[in-house]
Amino acid sequence: MPDSTPPRTLRIAMNGVTGRMGYRQHLMRSILPIRDAGGVLLPDGTRVPVEPILVGRNGAKLAELAEQHGIAEWSTDAAAVLADPSIDIYFDAQVTSRRAEALAAAMKAGKHIFTEKPTAETLAEAVELARVAANAGVTAGVVHDKLYLPGLVKLRRLVDEGFFGRILSLRGEFGYWVFEGDGQPAQRPSWNYRAEDGGGIVVDMFCHWNYVLEGLLGKVEAVTAKATTHIPTRWDEQGKPYPATADDAAYGIFEMEGGVIAQINSSWAVRVYRDELVEFQIDGTHGSAVAGLRTCVAQHRSHTPKPVWNPDLPVTEPFRDQWLEVPANADLDNGFKLQWEEFLTDVVNERPHRYGLLSAARGVQLAELGLRSSAEGRRIEIPEVTL
Repeated sequence: MPDSTPPRTLRIAMNGVTGRMGYRQHLMRSILPIRDAGGVLLPDGTRVPVEPILVGRNGAKLAELAEQHGIAEWSTDAAAVLADPSIDIYFDAQVTSRRAEALAAAMKAGKHIFTEKPTAETLAEAVELARVAANAGVTAGVVHDKLYLPGLVKLRRLVDEGFFGRILSLRGEFGYWVFEGDGQPAQRPSWNYRAEDGGGIVVDMFCHWNYVLEGLLGKVEAVTAKATTHIPTRWDEQGKPYPATADDAAYGIFEMEGGVIAQINSSWAVRVYRDELVEFQIDGTHGSAVAGLRTCVAQHRSHTPKPVWNPDLPVTEPFRDQWLEVPANADLDNGFKLQWEEFLTDVVNERPHRYGLLSAARGVQLAELGLRSSAEGRRIEIPEVTL
């Protein structure tokens, strides 16, 4: 007879859900929809229920969120939560400066972990987390959300199908204008602009660019970067001015295996004149494609126009009209939710998650070396990260 025993509920301690990303993407758009659907759907058609337990420092806010979303438990005592044997998974979306210690404590307590990035402030700490995970025998996953976005899924499909021929380069543009906070409230928290609190766009974004480049093109072998602080004074959540000690823009050149050159601009001091807040263009001998968060357009060699430079005449080529949209050919859900579902399935099946702590460590390494490249004004080769 088939086993009629109901699957055990996965209890997930979620630390940092009072922040924007932890709340919107991880609680609201991932775990709550999975909970409300009856749990994570396994390949055999069964569902494993999930139950979030909110963790943080602001008890009043946690109580409000729990009441609003029908969540039975919340706590301001993270240590007590980790000591609870009924907790299966610890999720972390705190500020970077508190993350490594919390993740290590969770894994030593036998919890599987899923975490935002960067996982640590230094490469040494990030590698040590990978060692702790290996010794604890837990499943560890790190958010690689951009690889699950519809635009990048389509872009990766073009790579896999050989659409580009020999890939030559990747160019990326990311960013938007973050208001200083004096006339209009800033869209990002003030700690993002204080180096002493773990802020800075290199620390924040280079870990993303590392896994995006690895996921699309392969290993990053060298970096040349320039980080700068374009806006030296900002205003905090209380309306008080403070010096911005962290970089708010970075301009990076990444040398890839196989001779591919990637160049990505990242800035919180740029106004958007593109279709999406982030766009990546891959150029190859047989074709090119441009992907944002959701859309992807492509132009094959056979459809490439032959423009001629003539500054004396107006441009009449409708360049944007000459690209074709790449279809999804599938129903692509929220990227954070898709990765949560994959991670939870790995936990149930007691297997490693494909985006783990060593991948995250390479992202921390790229940020470290990017800042070093900027400070020393030179190209830096990237060594292998191992345990």
